[in-house]
Amino acid sequence: MSSHAKERTRSRKEQVDVFDSGVDVLDDVHPEPERRHRGRRTNPLEAVWNFLISMRTGLWLILILGLLTLAGTMIVQATPDAMADPEVYQAWYENGPQQKYGGWAPILSALGLYNVFGTWYFRALFAILAISILACSINRAPRLWRTATQPRIAMREAFFTHAPLRAAFDLPMDAEAAAERVREGLHKAHFRGVGEPAEAGADLYGDKFRWAPFGTVIAHISFIIILLGFVVSASMGFRDEQFVAPVGVQVEVGHDTGMSVVAHSFHDDYYENGQPKDYVSDLEVFVDGQSVARQQIRVNEPLIIGDVWFHQSFFGIGADLLVTEGDQEVFKETVSMAWRSNDGTRTIGQLTIPSKNLSAYIVQAASGQVLPELPAGSLAVEVYRVGESEPLGVQVLTQGQSAELEGLTWTFERNRQYTGITIKRDPGSNIVWVGSALLVIGSCLVFFLPHRRVWGRVRPNADGTTRVMLGAPNKRDPGMEPVFAELLHHIQDDDAQRER
Repeated sequence: MSSHAKERTRSRKEQVDVFDSGVDVLDDVHPEPERRHRGRRTNPLEAVWNFLISMRTGLWLILILGLLTLAGTMIVQATPDAMADPEVYQAWYENGPQQKYGGWAPILSALGLYNVFGTWYFRALFAILAISILACSINRAPRLWRTATQPRIAMREAFFTHAPLRAAFDLPMDAEAAAERVREGLHKAHFRGVGEPAEAGADLYGDKFRWAPFGTVIAHISFIIILLGFVVSASMGFRDEQFVAPVGVQVEVGHDTGMSVVAHSFHDDYYENGQPKDYVSDLEVFVDGQSVARQQIRVNEPLIIGDVWFHQSFFGIGADLLVTEGDQEVFKETVSMAWRSNDGTRTIGQLTIPSKNLSAYIVQAASGQVLPELPAGSLAVEVYRVGESEPLGVQVLTQGQSAELEGLTWTFERNRQYTGITIKRDPGSNIVWVGSALLVIGSCLVFFLPHRRVWGRVRPNADGTTRVMLGAPNKRDPGMEPVFAELLHHIQDDDAQRER
């Protein structure tokens, strides 16, 4: 191989040594442990640590969690009440997923995909992701601190030969004065200047926004804070999207709130094409029997009592049903007629009586439909054993009429308008907001305040002049080029400069 080819090979190797490892090499920081000790057996703790700080680990966790989140969005999710009561869950499963997904329904149920966000594996993956993010932050912070407080000042000559941004020129002055000229130029270009003497001349370093790289740590920590907010909300909060408040009836909110609500009225308005224009409920909230607030609520105008929010969600017509056993009241609620039959001719509601292991479908003719078997003002009660598909009894009742089914007396009292409310307590929302703010701050530091650095090498020439070499990386920072040009302008004096 010719000497010229060997020199090109050596130059390329030097260039790779200087730049391919990026900031770590420029700051005299060693590569990641798994690269540094490649081929050496690691102890289990070190292997776990390397796994947690690996970018590949983070990407796989995010991908899997993203797919599970997509599944939780696309697949119908069980209500909190259904998850809390096996009988209610069975009734919900039969009326929803089993009809919608057919043969896939039991498979999806076995995988826990009707409660994706509550499954052990989803929570475990979230926990591992949080630990991985924290480990990456701990692993990166010391290097960022050293870069900001103890930067590498002296660079080999190869750096100034191959740097993406570089300049070399002579100044007609001694090395000490030339070094001072470079320091002044750095100051005028708003760089922090640091220098150290060399055997002959000086080595100089300047940077801007040295603390900005900590934006990555802030952004990483913000993810942990956001995850913490979700955990707090999931463990200490609730969200009830199926709360039905019949007009004129006081209903307990539950969830250990001590609250109850009364919907005094409900009004709905429509456009000429039939689309809903506005629907509003006049809602009053009681705490321990005392009225604490009354407000008209809409979808985007909730009533807020402490950390409990009441949002207008839906509305409809329900059936007041009373179920008794002798003199004992077993069930007395307004059953929401929330579903329609496949042909659209019937509205359907559902109730469960856990103490009797019974469930019932309540069926009425839909608005505008005339059904001989369901005259106006009547409904059908179909009683089932929970988990079974064959009815134990069916009875059509008119308003005020009662019938005996499975040893219970079923009475249809009246139809009543109801308003549907989403009630939620979200104690982690403020934590999520703090985490989101930190995420924005960290992202702004990283993307809008890039850490800009420049190295200088000052060496005397034999003729009494001084050779100045400057070099700077510009990886992922196209704005560095005009900044580097401005620095050169401040250092160079055209009347005194003699370039080679």
